[in-house]
Amino acid sequence: MTTRRLVLTRSAAIVGAASTGLLLPQIVRAQSGKVRVGFMLPYTGTYAQLGVAIENGVRMAIDEKGGKLGGREIEWFKVDDESEPSKGVENANKLVQRDKVDVIIGTVHSGVQMGIQKVARDSGVLSLIPNAGVLAATGALCAPNVFRTSFTNSQPTLALGKAMVDRGHKKAVWITWNYSAGAEAFAGFKESYTKAGGTIVKELAVPFPSVEFQALLTEIASIKPDAVACFFAGGGAAKFIRDYAAAGLKGKIPLYGSGFLTEGVLDAAGPAADGIVTTMHYSDSLDTPRNKQFRTAYASQFKMQPDVYAVQGYDTGLLLTMGAAAVKGDLNNKKALYAAMEGATIDSPRGKWKMSKSHNPIQDMYLRVVENKENKVIGVAAKALADSGAGCKMG
Repeated sequence: MTTRRLVLTRSAAIVGAASTGLLLPQIVRAQSGKVRVGFMLPYTGTYAQLGVAIENGVRMAIDEKGGKLGGREIEWFKVDDESEPSKGVENANKLVQRDKVDVIIGTVHSGVQMGIQKVARDSGVLSLIPNAGVLAATGALCAPNVFRTSFTNSQPTLALGKAMVDRGHKKAVWITWNYSAGAEAFAGFKESYTKAGGTIVKELAVPFPSVEFQALLTEIASIKPDAVACFFAGGGAAKFIRDYAAAGLKGKIPLYGSGFLTEGVLDAAGPAADGIVTTMHYSDSLDTPRNKQFRTAYASQFKMQPDVYAVQGYDTGLLLTMGAAAVKGDLNNKKALYAAMEGATIDSPRGKWKMSKSHNPIQDMYLRVVENKENKVIGVAAKALADSGAGCKMG
């Protein structure tokens, strides 16, 4: 029976929410000894690739540790969050109330994360964030049962300011989309750049998700700053990079950014990206035995190259296995479970890291430059950088 039940579970997960609702409650009742782990990730739309990479990473880490959590088998559940904030609470409740999961792993989009955060705080379910960088999750809305394995939106840019001043750029223009992630990235940049002695001569913003950059690039050319710093990601980042070069700014005014500017877009950006310097908690080209081992194993298993999202998923799996092992699979022993996760050292492909008091990674931020479609590590911009966790009161 076990094999058949596993097959049912897997096909239910693949078919999606409708089948999951029909098949899994009976299976859960029949197999109450399993740990129930729910993925709430984007499986369709713009971020689908990121959702798949995160899930791959989680599963790989758990498989490497024997495929169980504290000696208990795992029942997997999946909900496509569609990167739709208005469905965040409803989708998280499907996992918590319908599927009665012990753990939610999600998500990518910060707006959707706020829905998960509400459900996690209300229900007390263990919530692991493998990407979304929204500050509130480990700030004013932090909770003992919520742990992030990725970054805050301001963390990469907290390392950027000093790196720019050290390279002689004392006057900078900042540009981003006019939305919360851009505002939080700017907060990190402003803090680090002004503290290092730099002056932000102009802040520019584009409505999200507009990619009409021309007028602002013309303005930057007239201001003639020492450098430009920015936060963009995805297809919009690739277009910004190309437009920046087409406007004649490449080679005249150096371009810097949060590492997401050049993540996954270097093929689309082409030669226009060469020379861009970013700060990020990971790089594909990180020259360490641990990273090489991870990349080889991931490519072998999934027939694709891992990215920062796969690493964050992998670290989520490592954190969960360490927590579960410490309580011998009894995830209801919450005090001991949280203490184990708070005290864990994660041996990650990005470098070893620990949790801050507000449950966000304290991690190295690398200085990277784009060369021939690769983010090449040229140094460490900040060692063991912690987000302040401002406003976090663990209750």
